[in-house]
Amino acid sequence: MRVSNVTVKKRLILVFFIGLAVFLTIAFRLGYVQFVLGDWLTDLAEDSWSRDVPFEAKRGEIVDRNGIVLATNVSSPSVLVVPKQVKDPSGTAEKLAATLNMDLQRAYEMVTKNASIVRVSPEGRKIDKDKADEVRDLRLPGVYIAEDSKRHYPFGSYLSHVLGFAGIDNQGLTGLESYYDDYLKGERGYVSFFATAKGNRMPNHADEYKAPSDGLDLGLTIDSRVQTIIERELDIAEAKYNPDGAIAIAMNPNTGEILGMSSRPHYNPEEFREVEPEIYNQNKPVWMQYEPGSTFKIITLSAAIEEGEVDLLEDTFYDPGYINVAGRNLRCWKKGGHGSQTFLEVVQNSCNPGFVVLGERLGTDRLFDYIEDFGFGEKTGIDLQGEGTGILFNRDNVGPLELATTAFGQGVAVTPIQQVAAVAAAVNGGYLYEPYLAKEWLDPITGEVVDSKAPVMKRQVVSQETSDQVRHALETVVAQGTGKNAFVEGYRIGGKTGTAQKAKDGRYLENNYILSFIGFAPADDPQIVVYVAIDNPKDTIQYGGQVAAPIVGTIIGDSLRAMGVEKRSNQIEKELTWPDEPLVEVPDMIGRSRREVHESYYELQVDASGEGTHVVTQSPQAGEKVKAGSTIRLYMGDKQEGND
Repeated sequence: MRVSNVTVKKRLILVFFIGLAVFLTIAFRLGYVQFVLGDWLTDLAEDSWSRDVPFEAKRGEIVDRNGIVLATNVSSPSVLVVPKQVKDPSGTAEKLAATLNMDLQRAYEMVTKNASIVRVSPEGRKIDKDKADEVRDLRLPGVYIAEDSKRHYPFGSYLSHVLGFAGIDNQGLTGLESYYDDYLKGERGYVSFFATAKGNRMPNHADEYKAPSDGLDLGLTIDSRVQTIIERELDIAEAKYNPDGAIAIAMNPNTGEILGMSSRPHYNPEEFREVEPEIYNQNKPVWMQYEPGSTFKIITLSAAIEEGEVDLLEDTFYDPGYINVAGRNLRCWKKGGHGSQTFLEVVQNSCNPGFVVLGERLGTDRLFDYIEDFGFGEKTGIDLQGEGTGILFNRDNVGPLELATTAFGQGVAVTPIQQVAAVAAAVNGGYLYEPYLAKEWLDPITGEVVDSKAPVMKRQVVSQETSDQVRHALETVVAQGTGKNAFVEGYRIGGKTGTAQKAKDGRYLENNYILSFIGFAPADDPQIVVYVAIDNPKDTIQYGGQVAAPIVGTIIGDSLRAMGVEKRSNQIEKELTWPDEPLVEVPDMIGRSRREVHESYYELQVDASGEGTHVVTQSPQAGEKVKAGSTIRLYMGDKQEGND
């Protein structure tokens, strides 16, 4: 059967168009793959060929407010293996095992593992430079040294609970290292080389390097001068009293900046694996919750003054040694009581019955309103993990007895940082600030400030007038009351003692107390608030005024000197009791001749040096007060013009 020419032509045309469609489809597909998917497919191919040797980012340093480095990094390389490039698995494993002191079988398993890159861990992780050079000198195919670092804390256990520590992968695990990990850790880089399916390097492809992006440096509010003093005093207390624990916090009351913070027991962050987790996980200044005892009376006092419920000089109270509330006698610490007192003396004597009266005058709602306004029952917001909220009575369950005990700091639980923030508000003019540690973020290359934090004032709790009265009352506590052991000549320290029983299983423990003192100075313009608590000190009198007060006095006095705060001349005189020694005012010796010096009578020893005839300098300076019998050092020189 013959096919007509017309039919043939139609078939040819059909075949042509079908062929053209196929061609256009293929061409379009090739164009799409080439121009649209080209880069993506190239990346996939390179990714399948490439092997990345990671370079860890430099973790940001942590420095104090004066730039002193508290946490930094030291070089600590790591060993990596690309198994497909290992030419002699047995020999490579044997040499690695010998150099890294690891099990030979484990080494062989690593160099023969079905993986693109294997970390030799833990023996090859973060090794020292000398060990890394030993591995490098072996020149083993498929074995690489990756630049790495580990965290280093130059001062050991110094500020350990605050700083925390970083793990083997440079990730923050506790403390500020964890809280600000996203800012500190940076972004890792790498060196990427190309290899065949068999793992051999491609000779015509250059290695690709992506530099790591370093983390930001963190500048703290911590003042290392203050922190060093705190660490020293807690070390002394630990050696002297063998306590179950100890806490110290120093804060600027006008900003909320934490100047120092420490607790015992502590640990070296670089050796955290060698201590129990409950030691490094418990930052007691923000975590621990316990009855505050008499330091809490500052809150009751502030509320009573603000509400006009007491005149400290005019109102009086008779203390027989107890007060009856709801059929129970709540006793004063002094057996037999203090007798007739003004309420200023009630504060000085830390008289529980007197504070019960102030609590009753305020009533439940007003007292608890102030307690909550001062920040108790909620977190302060400090930038540390694990902060406690404290425990307050439910107002609906507060009867006369609960109101009475709350007024003098029993039956409630607070954290140390809550107390510091609250007392700071009571003495700084009434302003409650949020405590904080991170002051600024710094560029690790230029040192320029990238970001900074300003003080956060939450609210005004009491008036300036009330704050003035509270400061005066607490200064008299140190000069004339239970806080005399915190007295420092010239610095006008105010404060309050605390002796709190510890409770367990609903009962108070016998002869087991937390002894505390919270102080501030100078009383006319507070620059520092310091809180110290010693948990169950051994072989000593169980009173906060005996144990904690002198520690706070020393910390405040030494810190203010280090900070350059001048002494005051209008200090309330200390009321001397046994075994206090009277102080002698240093006379002005400048310009006096040798004969005048030797013929005069002083209650001081004189140590003169120099070849001149007259005193040109002296130490201590004129007007300072020192113990009788102290040595005054004089330097003799030529008589200066203007001296008689």
